[in-house]
Amino acid sequence: MIPSRFELCCLPTPCHRLPRASARLGVELWIKRDDLTGFAGGGNKGRKLEYLVPEIQASGAEVVVTCGSTQSNFVRQLAAACRMIGVRCEAVMMHLPYEPEYGKPASPGPHGGGNMVLNELFGLVSHVMPDGSWDDLFAAADELALRLRHAGQQVYQVAIGGSSPQGAYAFWQAAQELDMPFDNLVTATSSGSTLAGLATALQGTGCRVIGISCDPEEENRDDVLRLSREVCDTFGVASPLGDVDIRFEFAGEGYGVPSAEGERARRTLAAEEAILLDSIYSAKAFAGLEALVASGEIQGRTLFWHTGGTPSIFAH
Repeated sequence: MIPSRFELCCLPTPCHRLPRASARLGVELWIKRDDLTGFAGGGNKGRKLEYLVPEIQASGAEVVVTCGSTQSNFVRQLAAACRMIGVRCEAVMMHLPYEPEYGKPASPGPHGGGNMVLNELFGLVSHVMPDGSWDDLFAAADELALRLRHAGQQVYQVAIGGSSPQGAYAFWQAAQELDMPFDNLVTATSSGSTLAGLATALQGTGCRVIGISCDPEEENRDDVLRLSREVCDTFGVASPLGDVDIRFEFAGEGYGVPSAEGERARRTLAAEEAILLDSIYSAKAFAGLEALVASGEIQGRTLFWHTGGTPSIFAH
């Protein structure tokens, strides 16, 4: 079954060689520019929303509920998509260690900068909770959805990061944009559907897909395998993954905390290729790629799949 699509992004995104980074690293390095998807500040989450928006519309929802950090790229793009289709978007959000406090000008802009400024522009209703765990955040989102339902509103609840069979399908489809073979593909991973879709699509092609985890929690591997099964069961696109290559050693101190290696990679790529990486996802992933090239584990033509996150740079 092919899911319905609501066109949001400028696709296909560019894919081009990185000549100076290739010369420095001694490997033929290319980049897939999902920082240039063109929707609401760009980034990979727009692809997922193209397949989630029809589900929201079909549900008859009056309000969409999700959760994330105050610099969540997905929340920003979900709020924009909801505004386009006339549905209210509410998000339970919490601060991560590097983020400015919501509502205080700790960085450029009256609301802390970055995605928080865009959230306001897109009409997001934010519920910022005090410090807590991810489980606390998920529970608070469930409570918000329940409260709205009890008030008689039709609610559609979206998982953190848009991780769903629809999100994985978006990246199964994205892999079809590649018009040349690669020996390796490296991308950031956290909630899992980007990696699940790409790795499922590229099975049997000779391309080794490596996810660089931005979170040291190893249960993320189970999430990717589950999403691979779900996208295959739901849409019948391929065979599910038996295993997936995820590297956790480049996550640094944890999710939401920039790493020293990532910050070096971010500055180097900006100087070499004028390409911007964000501290939380793509910088850690590129640092992981560099380390795997240096160790000799990655050789041959290699694609770095840039997941975006540019607005969050302006919150640091």
